Amino acid sequence: MKIKDILNRDLVTLTNCDQEPIHIPGSIQPHGFLMGLTTDGTIEYCTDNISSFIDVSHTQVLGNKFETIFGSSAQQRFLNYINSDTVQDVFPLEIELLDIKFQVNIHKSGDVFVLEAEPQFDKQILADVYTQTIQFVTQMNNTKSLKDLCGLVAEGTREITGYDRVMIYRFDEQYNGEVYAESCRKDLEPFLGLHYPHTDIPVQARELYIRNQLRLIVDINYKPVPIFTIDDSPDKNLDLSLAILRSTSPIHVQYLKNMGVGATLTISLIHHDRLWGLIACHHYSQKNISPAVRLAAKLQGQFITSQIDIRESNDENINAKKSTEALEHLTTLDLPLAADALNSIIKMPELLQLCNSAGVSIVFRNKIYKNGLTPHDEQIKAFVEAVETKKSSDFYSTRKIGDDFPDLERCSNFAGVVYYALGNSSHIIWYRPETISEINWAGDPEKSIVKDKEGLHPRNSFNIWKQIVKGQSSIWKQYEINAAGKYAHSLHNNLMMILLSEEEEKYRLQSEILRETNSELENINWISTHDLQEPLRKIQMITSKLLSEKRTDPDDSEIDSLERVSKSAARMRELLQDILKYTRIKNTREAAEKIDLNLIFEASVDEIQELILENNAVIECGKLPEVNAIGFLMKQLFLNIIQNSLKYAAPDRSPVIKITASQEPVLIKDLFNVYCSWVKFSDNGIGFDQMYADSIFKVFTRLHTQQQYSGSGIGLALCKKIMQTLGGTITAEGKVNQGACITIYFPCDPEDTLI
Repeated sequence: MKIKDILNRDLVTLTNCDQEPIHIPGSIQPHGFLMGLTTDGTIEYCTDNISSFIDVSHTQVLGNKFETIFGSSAQQRFLNYINSDTVQDVFPLEIELLDIKFQVNIHKSGDVFVLEAEPQFDKQILADVYTQTIQFVTQMNNTKSLKDLCGLVAEGTREITGYDRVMIYRFDEQYNGEVYAESCRKDLEPFLGLHYPHTDIPVQARELYIRNQLRLIVDINYKPVPIFTIDDSPDKNLDLSLAILRSTSPIHVQYLKNMGVGATLTISLIHHDRLWGLIACHHYSQKNISPAVRLAAKLQGQFITSQIDIRESNDENINAKKSTEALEHLTTLDLPLAADALNSIIKMPELLQLCNSAGVSIVFRNKIYKNGLTPHDEQIKAFVEAVETKKSSDFYSTRKIGDDFPDLERCSNFAGVVYYALGNSSHIIWYRPETISEINWAGDPEKSIVKDKEGLHPRNSFNIWKQIVKGQSSIWKQYEINAAGKYAHSLHNNLMMILLSEEEEKYRLQSEILRETNSELENINWISTHDLQEPLRKIQMITSKLLSEKRTDPDDSEIDSLERVSKSAARMRELLQDILKYTRIKNTREAAEKIDLNLIFEASVDEIQELILENNAVIECGKLPEVNAIGFLMKQLFLNIIQNSLKYAAPDRSPVIKITASQEPVLIKDLFNVYCSWVKFSDNGIGFDQMYADSIFKVFTRLHTQQQYSGSGIGLALCKKIMQTLGGTITAEGKVNQGACITIYFPCDPEDTLI
């Protein structure tokens, strides 16, 4: 059987150090040994140092069954452990291997059971850890802020573990770390408040911290122990992401050596599935701790992560309460529905307290209302134009405007903004000025990894390196953004109400003017249709009397003039009567009722029977429907259309008028969005050019001279107004010298309207 080691010998360079495969180093730390078992119990992997702990070598165990090497009793304890409900990452398996007691951590890596064995620790330590943990929980309840809790955890962890220094790291959005709390020996230089760049913990390391929440280095000067396996396939490897004994990246080891550290314990702080921070324990000589102490240290981390939301809420509760109170005050204001109300709103201090801003501006109808520390008007306009061009959302916030709009950073006096669009080119913006801050880095953050003639290594200088940060404001808290958003929504509604109120007032004034105008028109109409009737009647009486006297002398030259005067007066009287009919048709749809058009047709024909006989006309009428209409208006409409056909009859043929109708409602998509009924009046008269199909329905529109055809030019206009009053419509089709077709349309429901 051939065996090989799986030691990772890939060269780490500046271009791939952030992708170093730290999860498959192929080696472990020497304070324990490791075996990898297949599902059938075959020992597939084993470290070179197994012989340092028990009387057997890695070459002797590889390829053999676990039971064969360690006996059936050990095999059964192993099987009981992996098949039990025991929380395996909390309580290790206590087992004897070749008569020596070990504590074994077991996890599964793919299809391989990974066993990490360490000599059994003193049981007395567990009782001490329990007592210290109980004391810590009691003290924890007395802390209020998150920072106080982290300080207590740092103290408690150092007391439980015995490390020289315990730090609580807290990461920002870019994973730069800050020493948020610390407990250390009095003779050590404190690191509290120092910042460490995100490059100190590369991406793949952060991912491992999430998967495996405890990382232990017992001796920084350890010599890695290679893992051996059966050489039965190429590129064979073992993922040690969850292993406690996993060997560390040589770059990280050198980094710790440069800091003078001898041993470390690192515990991940996971919050909402994100690496929130770390508990970093440093010792300045080699140090190992028992599984019980490790568990207690992990529990310290759980105390922090379980309290993050609560403690941060407590920290922000006072300011959040102020924001809520400011929002309630602003949204309950009883202000007039007028643009002038913005002058009052903008001056209210609650508008700034809402999100703890230094200034605020509102733009409505191209007018800018401002309060507090705000940019110049031109800067506000430039910012709004830039946001609307670059951002598609109605919301935008930043603490560093130069990241998105570099041009504005150079010409503005604000760094942080919260912007909400309010529609109709209106918006509200809260501002925060630049906050210049000083950050103390533990060494130059740009030189975390250095390459020189000796190769690649981490920085060896941890002297305080000060950085001055400009161009950014303090961070907008989520409750501040939420409060601003709620008020922006309320303000949007207020502005819409102002616009609606102004439109309502505008329409009210227009209605008043229209009412007065209509009243005047009605007075004029009364005069024109009533008061003028009497003079016309007298003119007709006088001319009639004079004509009767002068007709005794046929040669009297005045007879022709008197006849023309009489005809003109008659035409004028007819015109006034038609105008009176036209203006009397008002919005009377509420008076509509079911009308049988067959009865309307019969009544209309009876009224003009003499005219029909006089013109030798034939009227053919099919069955007509019942419609929602007004009886006397329908009769007027039928009379006007039939009389119009008789008037414009062709001189060379007798007039024939055909009236047809739909028997069932049909959908007329071009005119209605509903089903409707229709009636057609077709004749064989002189017709008209289709280009005049719309104009013939206009008042006083005539296609022929008065000498050719008499009339006022109001007849078809009157028909159109009747149909509009009923919510229907009327159309015309014509062919010169062939005839005309007039169609009227009735909605089936009196509430239906035209599209």
